[in-house]
Amino acid sequence: MQLEVKAHHGSLSDAVRAYAEKRLAKLAKRLHELTRVEVTLSREFNPSIRDDHRAEAVVYTKGPNLVARESAPTYEAAIDLLVEKLERQVERYRDRRVHEPRRAAQRKASPAVVEPLGEASEPERAAGEAAA
Repeated sequence: MQLEVKAHHGSLSDAVRAYAEKRLAKLAKRLHELTRVEVTLSREFNPSIRDDHRAEAVVYTKGPNLVARESAPTYEAAIDLLVEKLERQVERYRDRRVHEPRRAAQRKASPAVVEPLGEASEPERAAGEAAA
């Protein structure tokens, strides 16, 4: 996984950058090594906005790009929320990409026995006519 942490409007402290890299390293286990992840941290300078620290991430995959945005009172809290959201999205992405083709192949290999609808057996028809 190729991780890029950048700041929007300003610069980041080394502690925040290291924290982001440490927390997002969890995603490397589930993503291909050439997958690019861009994390942008920004801050709203409006005193009426309580959750003024924003973390935004884009994961560039072979299929659709995964995008997540979170806001919190601190960068660390925003990064924690962002990582949780990305973990769910990556797991769903991997499930669709890896497991679903295997499930489809397994369904083709062992077809289920299905009885046709609308046809009742002789004992069921006799019981239905007797009740009427």
